[in-house]
Amino acid sequence: MHSRYDGYSFPMRNTVTREKVRFQNRYGIELAGDLYLPKEADGKLAAVAVSGPFGAVKEQCSGLYAEELAARGFAALAFDPSFTGESGGAVRNVASPDINTEDFSAAVDFLATRDFVDPEKVGILGICGWGGMALNAAAMDTRIKATVTATMYDMTRVNAKGYFDAADSADARYETKKALNAQRTKDYRDGTYARAGGVVDPLPADAPFFVKDYYDYYKTERGYTERSLNSNDGWNVTSSLSFLNMPILRYSHEIRSAVLMIHGEKAHSCYFSRDAYADMVRDNPYADNKELLIIPDAVHTDLYDRKDIIPFGKIEQFFRKYLQ
Repeated sequence: MHSRYDGYSFPMRNTVTREKVRFQNRYGIELAGDLYLPKEADGKLAAVAVSGPFGAVKEQCSGLYAEELAARGFAALAFDPSFTGESGGAVRNVASPDINTEDFSAAVDFLATRDFVDPEKVGILGICGWGGMALNAAAMDTRIKATVTATMYDMTRVNAKGYFDAADSADARYETKKALNAQRTKDYRDGTYARAGGVVDPLPADAPFFVKDYYDYYKTERGYTERSLNSNDGWNVTSSLSFLNMPILRYSHEIRSAVLMIHGEKAHSCYFSRDAYADMVRDNPYADNKELLIIPDAVHTDLYDRKDIIPFGKIEQFFRKYLQ
């Protein structure tokens, strides 16, 4: 299978330009991005850094969002997180709650120092697992003036507790850690890193709906791209180790900047956004600029690429209001 649009899962319109860029994060890892700009722009622009979903690359959803934002007048940077896609990192296909949060701040470094960007008008947008990283970055980086999350996953919660917290016990976590650490020994002995396999393929007849939902995006022409982990061999098996005991979102209730969280009503993952939003606004004196938007009848991957469902008008309105 090949991606539909020369390495990308979406088409470009003629009112937008796309340029390959590279920049470093605070750990010295070189990140790769696609910078989208409106062809007709006047003065300094507001800018948005975009990444996600977890296991996707900039040629997929984040690029689609960035291209749409550029068409609406923003400078938009879709980037590959560390260790994935075209970005650097000696070990490939591994994630980190710390480093991947930092990746958003590195994207802000890049955007805030462009001549065509107003450094006081920079926001971020995270999709799926990178929605959690974006919210975590907003709690740390005061330069981020506005944050949007779409179909957000809290990757530390799901790894440590299982879906719907069904494996939230010390014994369950111990068994997971024991298996992952045994894999570490095997990987070191073999001199390679075993891969988890990406989205299951072929799709079992009895697969739960959310697995079918992922398959419909990552394993079909709708969303397949050559560099995507989820479309191919997946993350390293041991990638989730640090997510088990390094929870993100610990200080989300201290976020002062504006946040818009968007989720589909029928998404299996909707509880992540509902709970994270409740935690963020609880006892937060800056709750007035926070909003949770639930899209009726939408499932998880509808907010990956369904432009008839993704509320781009609302996203544009939000960024224009808070990046002013």
